[in-house]
Amino acid sequence: MSGVVREPDGIPRCPWGLESAQMADYRAYHDTEWGLPVHGDDALFERMSLEAFQSGLSWITILRRRPGFRAAFAGFRIAKVARFTDADAERLLTDPGIIRNRAKIAATINNAKVAAELAPGELDDLIWSFAPARAGRPVPRTVDDLQPTTPESTALAKDLKKRGFRFVGPTTAYAMMQACGLVNDHLAECHVRAAVEAAAG
Repeated sequence: MSGVVREPDGIPRCPWGLESAQMADYRAYHDTEWGLPVHGDDALFERMSLEAFQSGLSWITILRRRPGFRAAFAGFRIAKVARFTDADAERLLTDPGIIRNRAKIAATINNAKVAAELAPGELDDLIWSFAPARAGRPVPRTVDDLQPTTPESTALAKDLKKRGFRFVGPTTAYAMMQACGLVNDHLAECHVRAAVEAAAG
């Protein structure tokens, strides 16, 4: 079992947030973003898209390319991406700043078109409606306490798929829920956990 880690700076973190020469990006993301509540249709569309691109890859690969993704996909503004054409999709396949996966690019454009049909704030409301009650939810003490999917992420993925969204299965949906603060999966002794709880309160 793997609980919090405390090196090299002595601050307790989830083990994936450990700083090293290669993973300093992870530490900053862990300490300042992961698990904090994210709201706004465009912001959630970005997280949904990046989690879909991450499927089958390490998150650090996506994190380090996030500026490139934002440039390529018009800042993940739904209204703009929804107007992307086949020519835009072909252009993205030659963009070295992103992961050049045809199916994932097509899914992102498709998802923007679906999201653009929703009323303002509806995507935010939809995603957050699947957040489980925080009261009584077990607090993870080690990474072995965390699961790749939950009933809520399975239900969210099913609802999104029914509406026409692509590349958002239960595992991807749960990764988005963790990253966007619908759940707090920082370990019990992690120094960020209390801040996430306060932000969610």
